[in-house]
Amino acid sequence: MRKSDILAVLILGEIVAIFLIFVLKNLGYFFNYLWLLLIVLPILALIAIFILYVLGKKIPVAFQFGKFVSVGLANTAVDFGVLNLLIFLTGMTFGIYYAVFKGISFIIASTHSYLWNKFWTFQKKEAGQVGKELSQFFAVSLIGLAINVGIASLIVNLIGPQWGVSLKIWANVGAAVGSIVGLAWNFLGYKFIVFKK
Repeated sequence: MRKSDILAVLILGEIVAIFLIFVLKNLGYFFNYLWLLLIVLPILALIAIFILYVLGKKIPVAFQFGKFVSVGLANTAVDFGVLNLLIFLTGMTFGIYYAVFKGISFIIASTHSYLWNKFWTFQKKEAGQVGKELSQFFAVSLIGLAINVGIASLIVNLIGPQWGVSLKIWANVGAAVGSIVGLAWNFLGYKFIVFKK
């Protein structure tokens, strides 16, 4: 494992911690030691990527998938963080506003995803086909957006809160399920369409 991999995964761990702190505060789960996430999450991310690096010696795609998941977790944190910021600023947790907020947060997270996946996960550093690559990336991402927002909105707007869960928490449940389903689509699309070698 290279030093750049160590640095990258530590940065991604910090991104997750920062946005998670905001999400937790917005949901009312603030506690005095929340700042510890800034230390703990990067360390856990480093341990996980090291395990996948070792596993990657036997299963070559494991390390690359571990990098993709690390980027995906950071993207999810960015996605949730922006979504929660918009909910916090407006107080709107459902309806058309929710779908618009989810779309905005997904686009910001997708831009973040493109940069990290291009240069770190799939290590495609050449700039010659940036236009084609970007169009393919956004085509795959738009399908991912439809999957992500569609599933999240279905859960939030049609199914609605279950088991006495608050609207804010249910909005995050919808976002989580949408993100998980979108993750599988995006990995396959980025690996075999956008950043194929």
